[in-house]
Amino acid sequence: MMTKDRYLYISTFLVLVLALFSCNEDRIGEDDTGSVSGTVVASGTNVPLANVRIATQPISSTVFTDSLGTFLIENVPVGDYAVEARVEDFITDFEPTTVVANATVNVVFELEVSTANNRPPTSPQLLTPAENEVLQGVEATFSWTSEDPDGDPIEYAIELRNDQNDDVLRFEEITDTTYTYSPLILGAKYVWQVTATDNINDPVLSPLGTFSVVMAPVDNRILFTRNIEGNNVIFSADEDGSEFQLTPSDKNSFRPVRNVAANRIAFLQADGAEVDVFTMNRDGSDTRKITSSVKPAGFNLNEINISWPENSTKVYFPVLDKLYRINTTGQGLELVYQTTDGSLISEVDAHEFDNVIALKTNNLSGYNTSIIIIDNAGNLLDTLFSNMDGAVSGLELSVDNNQVLYTYDVSEFQNAAYRRLDSRVFIYNRTTDVATEISGAKENGTNDLQVKYSPNEAEVILMNTSNDGISIQNIVTLEVDFIDNDGQRVVFKENAFMPDWE
Repeated sequence: MMTKDRYLYISTFLVLVLALFSCNEDRIGEDDTGSVSGTVVASGTNVPLANVRIATQPISSTVFTDSLGTFLIENVPVGDYAVEARVEDFITDFEPTTVVANATVNVVFELEVSTANNRPPTSPQLLTPAENEVLQGVEATFSWTSEDPDGDPIEYAIELRNDQNDDVLRFEEITDTTYTYSPLILGAKYVWQVTATDNINDPVLSPLGTFSVVMAPVDNRILFTRNIEGNNVIFSADEDGSEFQLTPSDKNSFRPVRNVAANRIAFLQADGAEVDVFTMNRDGSDTRKITSSVKPAGFNLNEINISWPENSTKVYFPVLDKLYRINTTGQGLELVYQTTDGSLISEVDAHEFDNVIALKTNNLSGYNTSIIIIDNAGNLLDTLFSNMDGAVSGLELSVDNNQVLYTYDVSEFQNAAYRRLDSRVFIYNRTTDVATEISGAKENGTNDLQVKYSPNEAEVILMNTSNDGISIQNIVTLEVDFIDNDGQRVVFKENAFMPDWE
């Protein structure tokens, strides 16, 4: 039988044991802490930011991000916090978070670049056109300099005004320090200004620049083409050599032909692999495309030409084995002629009033050449020669249609690149069936190509170049001398080709 004292002793012992266990359970849950992890990146780019100071409010611990922009704060007491991310050149950010026991919460910071110490770009300094420069064409290339002291990307805008109208042209979102614009107004005076911004600070302005454009030339009878930064560009020139740019340098334009009666110029313009026929005024204005579904084509687009007969409203152009003509309005497309043997038509010279059209044909490689004469209805009138070895190019009838001007590679060399070794100028007399060379003192190792008559036919104009196919091309005038073939040769334009003289 248990005594009263013994009962009290056991009861007291059990209470102590229970109390001991209760205390131990409290100690197990007493470590009420968690962790905060996260990543810090630059806003917009998501580039990780290293050495960013990470701290909490209320204060627990302070850590720094590693090279990957990550961090970890351990043993943070449970509760609500504001986590701070701070680093130089970025705006300090706070992210709220709640720390729970025995867990890790994740926080992501996207820090904005601080502009407090950012500096604007320097004021643009205008380079071209030079102050008060008179441009010799309807195209202007604007250039300037500006720098950003913090290396920020700069965006530019150009404002352009003239004294002929109230138009204010503005070209925006320019990332380069050059910009080309056309067409300008002939005879106009222009004022231009460049704005620069880093999209952080207020934009800065350049000084005002002024330039003018020459009046339209009235005596430029010679046309030619020049390559500018990969594009063919058409120019006109007077007989003293003063030149004027007609087509913009961002377009690939070539093979100009002037029609005196219409006071306009027809030419070819390429857009990628396709070519169209265009016309324009003699000053380069009022450009019109006249071909659409049927476009000029041949074995080599650089070796085909077009013809615009005097007092005619039609332009003639080749399309592989066919010859077409079309009104300068873009209407009335007609098939004039198709070769009977599948050979390709490359060059044409039409004298509509005289019912005579000269054609040069060749195979897919540019060889096996023939020169034939047809009438306006496509009937064959004459064959000057056929299946010639070597390259033949350049084709023009004399004013009386009795002579045919062309060039021929007397070496008779043929290869896949259509290289010519010794191309010379010839005039074929249709009455005597005799071809006479007139190249005279042509330098050895060069080619005479792309030949045309002068208006009085006492001279010809042509392109001369080394037969290596890569050297500079020059336009040369040559006196026609049938007696001793030593007519005077004069270089008219350097770095130029595809002449026309009307």
